[in-house]
Amino acid sequence: MSDDISDTTENVVGVLTAQIEAHFGVRMDQLKAAVSVARTANPDATDVVKWHRLLADSQAELDRAEDALLAALETQPSEVDNPTLGLAHRVNAAVAARDGRALVVRWLLDTDAPGRRDLAAERLARLSRAGRKGPAVQTSPPH
Repeated sequence: MSDDISDTTENVVGVLTAQIEAHFGVRMDQLKAAVSVARTANPDATDVVKWHRLLADSQAELDRAEDALLAALETQPSEVDNPTLGLAHRVNAAVAARDGRALVVRWLLDTDAPGRRDLAAERLARLSRAGRKGPAVQTSPPH
């Protein structure tokens, strides 16, 4: 494979964006606009848009960290100094953050994923309680 690292990592966001668009049947910019207008209309869409934004932010941070590391490595002699090693740790942390957020997006898109059915049932119960004015069970004041 002849892709460089940045092409491969940018594909994570691109692939997940394409999966989101296929899942909801609209372009990502349309989905973001719809969610910004009606946040509570589709909780799944709201969650996906939120995590996609976090994913894109973490990808941007990873790109910055990689650029800083590459610039530092170009000026290094054969041994890497501590500041450059710190940049390498920053890249590793950025990869972990990006990959974790990518996993959340994939989980949100998988309606059969473990825990998703429970989450949908919980949301439905929360919505049905939203119209209620008082407590679910009649209570008496404390003595």
